[in-house]
Amino acid sequence: MRWDAFLEQVQERGKYPIPQEAERSARTVLALLGAHLVGEVRAELAARLPETFALILLNPLQATEPLSPERFVRATAAWIEGATEQTAAWDVSAVLSVAADAAGEDLTHRILLQLPPGYDLLFGHPET
Repeated sequence: MRWDAFLEQVQERGKYPIPQEAERSARTVLALLGAHLVGEVRAELAARLPETFALILLNPLQATEPLSPERFVRATAAWIEGATEQTAAWDVSAVLSVAADAAGEDLTHRILLQLPPGYDLLFGHPET
């Protein structure tokens, strides 16, 4: 996916007034996500993202333990200046739903298998 297309989708879903807010959210959320994915799944997702975001995903922060979806949102809020848990949940969902679209159904399913239960809602793919 191209950089501008990815950011436009994040901006639209996140209802951000300016592209810089969408970029800030994407950088933060993908860095945190990269800390939770390993192996082929992380590499395949990176291959479907714009290069800058792929590098962020592939050079993640170090997670000492898997974060529950709630803790992932709290961590996002801590990294985004002025964010609350409510706004961070919005940021996370905007970015992860665009990432899921870029990944496709099969890869998104494999991503969710690497994450603790509950991330499906953040990706916009509730389990049925």
